[in-house]
Amino acid sequence: MTDLARLLRAAALAGGVTRAARTALRRTKPGGAAVWDRTNHAGRDVDLCAGPAVTLGVAAGALAADPGTRGAALIATVAAGACGAYDDVAGAGDPRRGPRAHLGALREGELTSGAVKLFGISAAGLVAGALLKERWADRALAGVVVAGTAHFLNLVDVRPGRAAQAALVLGSAGLVRGSLAAAPMGAAVAVLPDDLAERGMLGDAGAHALGAALGVAIVAGNGRAGLLAHGAGLVAAAACGARVSAWAAKDLTAARQGPGPRA
Repeated sequence: MTDLARLLRAAALAGGVTRAARTALRRTKPGGAAVWDRTNHAGRDVDLCAGPAVTLGVAAGALAADPGTRGAALIATVAAGACGAYDDVAGAGDPRRGPRAHLGALREGELTSGAVKLFGISAAGLVAGALLKERWADRALAGVVVAGTAHFLNLVDVRPGRAAQAALVLGSAGLVRGSLAAAPMGAAVAVLPDDLAERGMLGDAGAHALGAALGVAIVAGNGRAGLLAHGAGLVAAAACGARVSAWAAKDLTAARQGPGPRA
């Protein structure tokens, strides 16, 4: 199979499975509406069906990707999507945002869903790195890139369509080096219209799954210098995003508490 044929097959398979899974989840909503329905930033009713659907779609598309990277892509995607889904459900209503807040809670003896997600995706990134690289330094850098890209996609998922659009931008460069990026791009295209129309949202499950899969594509296509450059950029983005998340958490807490006493 040629590289172009593998690329098209991965994208088509990911998109088709994503659409089918989203439709099935919307029809059944296992566990009830309370598990799936949310209110977005604009006060509109949306559902989280796209998140698990994207995870399934990207995993299916990974099966059609380069044979030597399928295992890493599957592990990173499924683990990131599962950890994100857990946070979507168990962390609903938790105003704490960003790694610093969740690590702070852990130091006080509380294991938050955000901490579970942080450690779970980081571990999956390291496993994926171990499958893709031979030297320990490269494996560690690969873990940073996979987990960091997953975190980055979730950071930008603050408005309709942002995460899916970011996935398409990041994935377009990865297509030059192989077909790994085709699966997350195909899944992103499948959910983008619904996301922009504010009928559904990716949630942590979808954003993290897309990011982890793209992280694997970046790792597979780069040597140590490239991994260092990507890792540095992701760390910088995470630092900036942590500040934004902290401000958002304060605003959310203040809004829930209502206006304070007037002077």
